Amino acid sequence: MVRVPFRAAADRVRHRLSQLVRPKPGARPGRTPDGSRTPRTSRTGTATPGDLTGPARRPWLRALGMLAVVVLGAWLGLLAVGSIRTPVGPMDTNMTLRPSLTGGSKINVSPLGALELDSHIAPLRLDVDVDRLDPERSQALVDQPERFSTLQDEVTRDVAAGTRELAVRSCVAVVSGATALGLVVYRRPRRALAAGGLALTLLAASGVSAYATWNPKSVLEPKFSGLLSSAPSLVGDARSIVTEFDIYQQELARLVTNVTKLYDATSTLPVYQPDPGTIRALHVSDIHLNPAAWHIIASLVEQYEIDVIIDSGDTMDHGSAAENGFLDPIRDLGAPYVWVRGNHDSTVTQDYLKKFKNVRVLDDGKAVNVGGLRIAGTGDASFTPDRTGPGGNKEAARLEGMRLATALRDQERAGTPADIAVAHDPNTARETDGTVPLVLSGHLHRRINEQLKLGTRLKVEGSSGGGGLRAVQNEKPEKVHASVLYMDRSTRRLQAWDEITLGGLGLTTAEVSRHLPEENLKKDAPGSPSPSPSPTGSGTRPTPSP
Repeated sequence: MVRVPFRAAADRVRHRLSQLVRPKPGARPGRTPDGSRTPRTSRTGTATPGDLTGPARRPWLRALGMLAVVVLGAWLGLLAVGSIRTPVGPMDTNMTLRPSLTGGSKINVSPLGALELDSHIAPLRLDVDVDRLDPERSQALVDQPERFSTLQDEVTRDVAAGTRELAVRSCVAVVSGATALGLVVYRRPRRALAAGGLALTLLAASGVSAYATWNPKSVLEPKFSGLLSSAPSLVGDARSIVTEFDIYQQELARLVTNVTKLYDATSTLPVYQPDPGTIRALHVSDIHLNPAAWHIIASLVEQYEIDVIIDSGDTMDHGSAAENGFLDPIRDLGAPYVWVRGNHDSTVTQDYLKKFKNVRVLDDGKAVNVGGLRIAGTGDASFTPDRTGPGGNKEAARLEGMRLATALRDQERAGTPADIAVAHDPNTARETDGTVPLVLSGHLHRRINEQLKLGTRLKVEGSSGGGGLRAVQNEKPEKVHASVLYMDRSTRRLQAWDEITLGGLGLTTAEVSRHLPEENLKKDAPGSPSPSPSPTGSGTRPTPSP
């Protein structure tokens, strides 16, 4: 009795697929277009119209039907049995292959969020779900902290063993799924086995594609989504990323090791101790009177141990004296504040900020030493608070940029070269090419990262105020943008940067993505030293690294 509904469902699937090779409208069933009868199916393999088991009128339609059976069956097989549960160090994980248009790897760390890596290009994505911390294995680490020094090798072996088991399980899953569905649809073992063989071939081709495009350095630029407060501990420190990463499996091991420490601290994030060789600068821009921006900036300053905040302008909306009170929270942000005037900021705004002890106002190429960096900048050439004046005057912006470039050259000749230049308008910033390693700007409400012709890197920040109060006029809320710049303390050159993106008005999403300059990506990471994590409880706590 149970077989009756199953057979009926199989007949319906077979009927739908048989429609792919149905004769054209106007042709009588069982006859050719000239009216003669078509041969019936016989034991010798003669075809009946609409029969999937014989040669079809349109071979490409028949091949398409076979491909549909293979893909659907393989997908169902992966869903049913295509995942494994395996221990990775002290963690229990689920590893799964998923169909995907873009490939890559995704590591889900509940409840902290997920890491996405562009590890490979193939129609398969590797998902690793970190389920829980095993109490017994975790307690063993707590009782014997010296085991942290060998934990990376242990995790690497676990990941390698799990990957091999997952590959075997996936082969069995896709072959079984495609073969079973082929048997239901075609009702002939030979066709079913052909479907299973084709599924195995497609999986093998996907594996070859993943191997050929495998990018172990993808872990240098992870994208983290989830709780913003946990991002620095998971993403790690710039110096650790430059010097300690080698191969993909080892980086996954570091991630799991770090997550172990987080769970061991009962979900209380460890102190994020700054690397002595790294200066952290927070770049914000275009706040536009959004009071929520000060809370976000204060949180980032505390979480990332920011040394200096750099604001590339448009803090206000109209630059009126009545708006000056909006600036008062800058006094309590906990870090020096470097500011240049934007086209929505007036000289009234500028004079008000000059009274703050922790604010350094830059204009006309002036340079200051703050937070371990020498920063020079200039105010915007235009003041257009209502967008009715000559806003976007490119020629005026370029002339202002030329004056800034001249000031930068004069400072270099005097033996005090600037490390960073700041200007609100990117047209102004571009004129400094060749006079400074890094120039920051805003104005466009979108991010741009560009290496200019003479070697200067231009970084344009989006709106740190989500477009300000005008965001309510837009169809969709504008996102909040800020960036943490990691600068080497000895060379004062950019090592890496984190792009922080928060959901705009009414949204609660958070995303942090790590980026490195091209020259750092070209370094031979596999040959770099990879020191083992220090045991917990040592005199100096190591900076958490993935």
